[in-house]
Amino acid sequence: MRWVHVPAGEFTMGWNDGHPCERPMHRVWLDAFVIAATPVTNAEFAGYVAAAGTAPPPFWTRPEFAKPDQPVVGVSWDDAVAFAAWSGARLPTEAEWERAARGGVEGARYPWGNAKPNGLFPAPPIVPATPANAFGLTDLSGVCHEWCADWFDESAYTEAPARNPSGPTTGTRRVSRGGAWRHADPWSPVAHRSSLPPHLRYSDYGIRLVIDCIRGLEGRADAPVMAPDTPTRSALAGKPGARLYSC
Repeated sequence: MRWVHVPAGEFTMGWNDGHPCERPMHRVWLDAFVIAATPVTNAEFAGYVAAAGTAPPPFWTRPEFAKPDQPVVGVSWDDAVAFAAWSGARLPTEAEWERAARGGVEGARYPWGNAKPNGLFPAPPIVPATPANAFGLTDLSGVCHEWCADWFDESAYTEAPARNPSGPTTGTRRVSRGGAWRHADPWSPVAHRSSLPPHLRYSDYGIRLVIDCIRGLEGRADAPVMAPDTPTRSALAGKPGARLYSC
């Protein structure tokens, strides 16, 4: 799994051309964080299934969903949270997802710019499958919806704090982001919001992980740094011998 550092900073969240719940455009400040460059794959999720003894995703019985380098789909929000905790990571907040997806570029319609790709995927594609954005992240539209940590609220943008928003404290649906292969038009704009009850498992819902930065280590010669590619759970979770991300 390759990781990308998203620096602390301010960005414009939302847009005025979409659903009312995606308005108003507003400025948000986020602390730095680290996010996976691609969605979690079947191969990565298989390690969790084997170690935790949990049931595999229901779509693995079908060959078009079972390739190792496809994004894992058919996972509920509860499944995603459990996998993230096992990995020593977490789900992104909705604001973190949009900040990362925008790639530090203001005003673009899609993560990679304003050009809409041609074609559709008949099943979850091998990742990476889309152009990268300016942060080097791929598969943020057109591949699968990605669960976020927040409860969904139609009016969240009018009530959210301007610094590190994390959504309402209660709700019935969890936020998801990113267009998905199963839709007639999978290429969702970067500001598009979606949601689903947390117990449901759909064939176009997947996971992208986030790790918090270690604070207070900047500039120290002994500051541990996680390697960009960390294939094992121990490296994610900070077990003995693992390296963590300092930023």
